[in-house]
Amino acid sequence: MSHFKTPFFIGKCELPNNIFYAPLAGCSDFPFRKMSSKYHPGLMFCEMVKMDALVRHDQNTFHMLDYDKEMHPIAGQLCGSKPELAGKAARIIEELGFDTVDLNCGCPVDKVTKDGSGSGMLKHPELIGEVLANMVAAVRIPVTVKIRAGWDETQINAPQITQIAEQAGAAAICIHGRTRKQAYKGPANWDYIKACKAVARTIKVIGNGDVLDGPSAQRMFEYTGCDAVLVARGTMGHPWVVEDIIKHLLGQDVGERSLEERRQVLMEHFLHTLEYHHARRVAVDMRRVGCWYFKKSAGTRSFRDAISRADHPDVVKELILNFPVESLDTATVDESEDNCEQEC
Repeated sequence: MSHFKTPFFIGKCELPNNIFYAPLAGCSDFPFRKMSSKYHPGLMFCEMVKMDALVRHDQNTFHMLDYDKEMHPIAGQLCGSKPELAGKAARIIEELGFDTVDLNCGCPVDKVTKDGSGSGMLKHPELIGEVLANMVAAVRIPVTVKIRAGWDETQINAPQITQIAEQAGAAAICIHGRTRKQAYKGPANWDYIKACKAVARTIKVIGNGDVLDGPSAQRMFEYTGCDAVLVARGTMGHPWVVEDIIKHLLGQDVGERSLEERRQVLMEHFLHTLEYHHARRVAVDMRRVGCWYFKKSAGTRSFRDAISRADHPDVVKELILNFPVESLDTATVDESEDNCEQEC
């Protein structure tokens, strides 16, 4: 039996499938989501936004929540640890037209955890339940939560939080198989996801961590029994990864994208970025985006080096237009380091 589900339900929300694209701080902006939406993931997210900024109507925060109708189904993700703000913030997400609203209890960076938000909430499971309950009471759309396995190896509490989230009325929980202490280093431990699925009764369990392609998604489903998978870094430079995963799960052939196809998609990504951001932001963003699309291609290091220094959209455009596809298209994989960002 295929692990691919269509349609797939979170609460009463009908989604086209159970392959989701994660919110990536600093990456999942409007142009990124324009590209992702063309390949129809079951659900995608805007970047995480802070509850307090949303409630005080900070315009930059609202700007991060821009989307268009082609991006549905789409989720908003909240970050914060104050129960008194949770319902208000969730209601704003609902009023903006999002299909679901998520609570982030997984972000490991210090600037988020220092006030007890993100994965800092893993230290206070009952608080997670209180915040979720307030969100559930405030909105009609499904409420979900994203967590890590625990704060560190000595404090693995994802199964406990799964039960708390279920009792609070959350419709789904996403478990990243790493601890906060690990951040993004080392392999994800899918045993933690499996343990959460074992204690879940009604709540849907979404597996996250080291799902990069069809084979890894299939292994995640088979090993953990999870209901859906969330692809994070695997979406960077691979907006089509949902298609690859679905084809693999259905037993169909998954062809490799040629360098020319990658160049064309990168140009499309660039044009969306040019339409949405100011020139300086376009140049800076495309330094990493350009590297995403050709990270593993041998012979493209000179392109990656050049685009990582680009200081104007015109420079980026010329680099993409003049990309030497013919001389490189039969190149093999290159795992060497370059000057591009590897992680959000």
